[in-house]
Amino acid sequence: MTGPAVMEYALAVRSRYRAGGREEKKRILDEFCETTGMHRKAVIRLLNRDGGPKRGNGGRPRRYGPEVVEGLVKVWEAGDRMCGKLLAAVMKDLVEALERHGELQVPAAVRALLLEISPSSIDRLLSRHRRRLSLQPQRKQPSSSGLKGEVPIRTWSEWRGAPVGSLQADLVLHCGESTGGFYLTTLCTVDVASGWTEVEPVWGIGGQRVGTAVHHVRQRLPFPLKSLHTDNGSEFINHTLFNWCRREKVGFSRGRSYKKNDQAYVEQRNWLAVRRQVGYDRLASKKAYALLGQLYPLLSLHLNFFRPIRKVVARERVGARVIKRYDEPRTPFQRLLDSGALSDELRLQLQARLQNTNPVLLRSRIDALLRQIWQLGPRDRMLGDHVG
Repeated sequence: MTGPAVMEYALAVRSRYRAGGREEKKRILDEFCETTGMHRKAVIRLLNRDGGPKRGNGGRPRRYGPEVVEGLVKVWEAGDRMCGKLLAAVMKDLVEALERHGELQVPAAVRALLLEISPSSIDRLLSRHRRRLSLQPQRKQPSSSGLKGEVPIRTWSEWRGAPVGSLQADLVLHCGESTGGFYLTTLCTVDVASGWTEVEPVWGIGGQRVGTAVHHVRQRLPFPLKSLHTDNGSEFINHTLFNWCRREKVGFSRGRSYKKNDQAYVEQRNWLAVRRQVGYDRLASKKAYALLGQLYPLLSLHLNFFRPIRKVVARERVGARVIKRYDEPRTPFQRLLDSGALSDELRLQLQARLQNTNPVLLRSRIDALLRQIWQLGPRDRMLGDHVG
């Protein structure tokens, strides 16, 4: 039977069903189920229901209305669209910062709901706002030199308890769909202990320019650079960087060939700090280089002060599964404060910088620069083969 026919049938027998006794109701139910093929409980609900619109399904009433979602989206955008677990950990700081700079004005009840919303509810409410990105081609590694034998190997298992100042570094290629010709690159560095991130644009992949970028990163770090860890590319394994590390008393190590997990911290940061922001287009012009130079200090400011990270504190194997347990999410700045590696003067400077930073204004400046960079992509794809 069709739906309308079932409803007409129910309307015809509903009055007899309600007025009938136990045996009469049983007979009507048997007949209705045999005729329509419906389940007996569904028929009982249908015949007991009034002829008006169907009532709701009961259940718990909706707690987070449109006004909460609207405020949550604004906080999420200011927080660079992080996942629910990270956003919940920094929600209080972000809400206070937005209110302090006049970017968020919500009623007290909505504010209370924002501060107590769970990570799973954040992900559920924001699911429709998320987006996906594409992938990048791989560059062939140049042949190794004899210098590799002088650089010690440090594997993934040797990073537990690394002190503040232990940096992993990697080069992100802005080559588009082909690694041929000239293109810009980005030096991405992360402190393993605190997660403090610095990114620096590089004109090409030459060892001399990469070494200069490492020096610039070192000057911006709020702590002394104690060691540097890279992959096996010739942009890092060269006499320029090797001699600089030896002269400056900076430990120098490398991962094993084709074992990216030896640089797991910076590999993850490549995506978070560069790929999901700048994208995968080919960049090869001086204008793109200048725009990246303006963008990266703002990105580093956002990542270090407003984006918390979690660290694995325990692993447990149960059969074929590996269960990982994480610590509480904290921003790199908070982890630096807890480490005691900052001097009192520098700690006060960084705290003042945090207080004076408007997350919404910071995000809008980042987005404005990103839009300019994205517009350069098509032109730079043609330019890259002719620039050297």
